[in-house]
Amino acid sequence: MEPGRPRTDVLIGREELLAAAREQLSRGGSVVVQGPAGIGKSTVLRTLAAELSGTARTVLRCTATESESHLPFLALADLFGLVLDEVSAGLPAAQRTALESALTGRGESSLQRDGLALRLAVLSALRALAAKGPVLVVADDLQWLDSASAELLGFAARRLGETPVQMLCAVRTEDEDWDRHLRACPPDTLAVRIGPLSRTQVSALLDHRGYTGLPRSTVRDIHRTSGGNPLFALELGRALAENPTPPRPGEPLPVPTSLRALVLSRLEMLSDEARRTLLVASAGARPTPALLHAAGRENAEAECAQAAELGLLATEPEGPAVRFAHPLISAALYAEAPAQERRAAHAALSTAASDPIERARHLALASSGTDPEVAARLAGAAELARDRGAPSVAASLSLLAARHTPADGEPAPDDRRLEAAEDAITAGEVDLARDIAREVLTRATVPADRVRAWMVVVEAAGQALGDVDAVFPQALADAGDDPRLLALVHYQLAWRALVVEGDFAEAREEAAHAAELAARGRDRRTELMSLAFQSSTETLMGHPDAPVTIKRAMKEPQDPYVACHHNGVGSARFRWLLMSDQLTEARATITALLREVRRRGMVESEVHYLRLLAETELRAGHCGRALDLARESLRLARDTGIGEGASAMLACFAEASGGDTGRALALAREAVEHAEEDGDQMYLSRALAALGYAQFVAGDAQAAVEALRRVRELEQGLGITDPARGRWHGDLAEALVLVGEPAEAQQVIDVAREHAMRLRRESVLAVLDRSEALVRAARGDEEAAAVRLTSAQDRLAKLGHGLEEARAAFALARLRTTRRQGPTSYDEAARLFRRCRALPWLRLVDAAAVARPAESGIAPGALDGLATMERQVAALVMEGATNREIAARLFVSVKTVEATLTRVYRKLGIRSRVDIVRLAAGRRAR
Repeated sequence: MEPGRPRTDVLIGREELLAAAREQLSRGGSVVVQGPAGIGKSTVLRTLAAELSGTARTVLRCTATESESHLPFLALADLFGLVLDEVSAGLPAAQRTALESALTGRGESSLQRDGLALRLAVLSALRALAAKGPVLVVADDLQWLDSASAELLGFAARRLGETPVQMLCAVRTEDEDWDRHLRACPPDTLAVRIGPLSRTQVSALLDHRGYTGLPRSTVRDIHRTSGGNPLFALELGRALAENPTPPRPGEPLPVPTSLRALVLSRLEMLSDEARRTLLVASAGARPTPALLHAAGRENAEAECAQAAELGLLATEPEGPAVRFAHPLISAALYAEAPAQERRAAHAALSTAASDPIERARHLALASSGTDPEVAARLAGAAELARDRGAPSVAASLSLLAARHTPADGEPAPDDRRLEAAEDAITAGEVDLARDIAREVLTRATVPADRVRAWMVVVEAAGQALGDVDAVFPQALADAGDDPRLLALVHYQLAWRALVVEGDFAEAREEAAHAAELAARGRDRRTELMSLAFQSSTETLMGHPDAPVTIKRAMKEPQDPYVACHHNGVGSARFRWLLMSDQLTEARATITALLREVRRRGMVESEVHYLRLLAETELRAGHCGRALDLARESLRLARDTGIGEGASAMLACFAEASGGDTGRALALAREAVEHAEEDGDQMYLSRALAALGYAQFVAGDAQAAVEALRRVRELEQGLGITDPARGRWHGDLAEALVLVGEPAEAQQVIDVAREHAMRLRRESVLAVLDRSEALVRAARGDEEAAAVRLTSAQDRLAKLGHGLEEARAAFALARLRTTRRQGPTSYDEAARLFRRCRALPWLRLVDAAAVARPAESGIAPGALDGLATMERQVAALVMEGATNREIAARLFVSVKTVEATLTRVYRKLGIRSRVDIVRLAAGRRAR
């Protein structure tokens, strides 16, 4: 792995704090950025300064250093040295003399001698510069500012008032006691604290700097060791890039000399015994004083207290844990220790630790060479970790077991390596799993081991099954005529047929064949997985055998792993329930499955089930809850690299329904890109359906039509006939009506209705009726359209499809408004969308209501100039709602309502909410 060329600074994971800082600066305020060393303060400071420099006439800069912090007036010289000639002539003589003396070093100026003159000189200089245009003061590493400069700047900052001088500073803070550094800043300065990066953000940073191709397990270790500190993470990434032999799983990361020097300089002040105690603590998973005592460190408390005084350990007033002040201190301490001392620490912990898993791990790290007894203990610990739902730990322990297993041992070393690979797949560590399997394949000769390794390679490919096409002929050759091994290969061939070829019929045949082979080979797990796959395929195809196959898959004996796996029986049953409109039972089923896979540590299944639960909540119209779940699924998918496209697709639906349409469109395009890169035809259709829906909600009907037409073509080619699978038909039909294509819309409805009636998809039929009502309205049959919309709304309400019910109410209100049929209030649609927390749809209702203001009795143009939120608040005031009621209905705080009303009063030229009501009444009377 070669790092790329250094690139310009990029701000990753700092969007929210940048937004807060920009808002403060836009108001003319000052900002101080705070955080520990290496967290990215200077990068943020440079970015904000570059943005603000264009509006400032004068930019004064200084960068303090620790080695120069004792030199008086040095920062002042940096700030004013280049502008001294510009301002000195306008200063009173005493002030000019004092300032010139301080900045040039000529004379013996000091705060004691020229204190008042110097203070007034700095204040006057800033005012003189500001009189010619805005001034920006940029100060990095404020903590090293010499005390004289800090005092002078603070004096001026407290007295500038409305003078257009802004300060933008950065200060290093290792704790919360940092107020003293603010003495150089204005009183109303906004403090913005920079926190650690998430694992996903660390991964993005490493990629940006050219440290690509790192296994996700390694990125996880970098994140943990760096504590999310970007500087530390980049240094660790660089060390890995320069290391020809990367660490094996379970081994510590190589800590570069630069970081060791940074965090271990204080170790020299420790006694040898205290250092040994800290080494034992660094080797332990959850060190406590009691554990250190048991490991032979008799003076642990005193030695830990000494380390805490030096800042190496964090104090834990409410707990017994021994915690390092930063994870990097522990890693560097361990990396610095000689191998013999490390083994001695692990040997002590192998008897002192209370947890059997920990004891086995320490025993392995204290030993060298092969040892059947150590290997057996490690294998037992791996099994225990697996049972506890910690597959990542189980994988590490199995690898250690393999390392200590003799070549002729039973089980063989490769058996234990393959167990590790399969655990890594379960834990979502696909890079590690793939590497282990490839290593086994270089030497394995036993057919069962080779096929098992090939299957790990296929599983690790995820949706990109086209990338491993060459594996299947080799796996079939290795399987020979063994039905048990052939079943494994044909099960994966079924997935290939679906994902790569987009051929549901072939996928169904392969799955059925795999189930038959597995039954002959008495492999119940593979048989159940194959039947579950077959039933899911038949469901999507609208095949009449789907219910029968599901029943076969649910027969006893069952396998607990298959029962909760995302491609297993429970998942297939959930999908059937959801498509059959049994929302309550579907929610209960998926919630139980999610709970179980979390208990087992099945990360890939957790990503899937979070997404499926979000989909269930969307169907029920719980958009806020769906949005939270979809975002959680997407975060986990990005952290692990599993199912990113599918999670982005569902997050798009959730954002377009309950969040932000701009974000929804970006997520949809990301999902389409993932599916196209993977050659995944099945998810490509889902991603395009999400894109079409987001475009429809965003008001771009023509773009929605183009995306959804592609979905129709794809699903026709795939053989998908069940309209409950993607539920895009109504969106396409309604978008076609909006672009003036009612005939094509009717054709879409007719084809979908035929399949929906055959499969008894009641909610789909109701949505299609809603869409057909709009076709009829476009053709002038408004009365029939209203009747059909009313019926569709009632049926969707009974089925529990809250969002679709609200859409029907919205369509009915628009129809009545446009055609002057009966009452034209949008209140019912707004109420239903608020109940769903469907914020993008609420904005559409608001836009429609403003376009037809007669329904509220306000003449056209009365509320022109008000923003969307302002119009909503004003309309609710006209209805007589209190501020608290308005806040509840719009899902905002009472303070937001009050602030919005203040803006409404100003824009309408009125003084109170009573005037709003009077304004409406006056408009009606005219």
